[in-house]
Amino acid sequence: MIYRLLGRTKLNVSLLSYGCGGARRMGIALGFSLQKQQELINRCIDLGINFFDTSADYGSEESLGKCLNQFSRDSYYLSTKWNPKTPDSKIKSPLDLEKSVEKSLIQLKTNYIDVMLFHGITMDTYQYCVEKYYSTMQKLQRNGKIRFIGLSEKMREDPKHLTPLHALKTHPELWDVCMLKYGILNQYAANETLMVAQKHDVGIINMAAVRVKLPDPKILETTISEWKTNGVIPPSSLPDNEPLNWLIHDDVDSVVSAGYKFAADHPAISTVLTGTSNIKHLNQNAKALEKPKLPIKDKKQLISIFSHIPEIQ
Repeated sequence: MIYRLLGRTKLNVSLLSYGCGGARRMGIALGFSLQKQQELINRCIDLGINFFDTSADYGSEESLGKCLNQFSRDSYYLSTKWNPKTPDSKIKSPLDLEKSVEKSLIQLKTNYIDVMLFHGITMDTYQYCVEKYYSTMQKLQRNGKIRFIGLSEKMREDPKHLTPLHALKTHPELWDVCMLKYGILNQYAANETLMVAQKHDVGIINMAAVRVKLPDPKILETTISEWKTNGVIPPSSLPDNEPLNWLIHDDVDSVVSAGYKFAADHPAISTVLTGTSNIKHLNQNAKALEKPKLPIKDKKQLISIFSHIPEIQ
């Protein structure tokens, strides 16, 4: 496993990290027993994964806490999140943030959280985070409950990463970490946001880089076909069938493998999340990041085709 510094936090995090959200939620969505969840987390540890991300909203904190409890607390890092909005879009109180962190600590079976993120922040909630909640985060930090503060974007509503870009330009001193999406079909962050993060030494957690389209050949073909039809990319830029299979050669054994390599191959990226609950796929994803680079020619071609697209999934 390769390790990189998570920006100015100086946490030495595994290049592949494990995310407990998404469609699988550590296997909870598939009805996994605690034993099967434990096998999954054990394999993460065996592979050298030392960064685990969850959220108060995922319903996976308790399972993750139980599975990690057998390992030394200084052998892994924990990231969790708090959403400033209720499900019906009402703004929560600072007290709710404090209560949420206390609950997260109990469920994760720990007395501190390494990275605490404001969850799914958009331009309409950003100012609340700065003016209404940030002082509470600092209080939790002073009390040793959390170590570093960050935010995650709401990628479906903000495919151009306007919120993290605004945050890192306007208040770079507030944000130790930022979670956003960057991948083959989602390169837009490299146009400016990632460069600004590098400038201020903000650690980047790359989420959902290989989710939905890359693992599903039919969805991928349909997407590429639609983009050609709509003039998003030139019709001659990619084959109609198996449009990204030209990436498969040498140590790139699948489109998914190419996706992970591309997602890690930017100097601003500290770690790339995987959320699979399939141990075989977990092994494959870890193998892909043993050499986290695509051939230069292939990478340049991907950038020339996709870098201008603010793709939402």
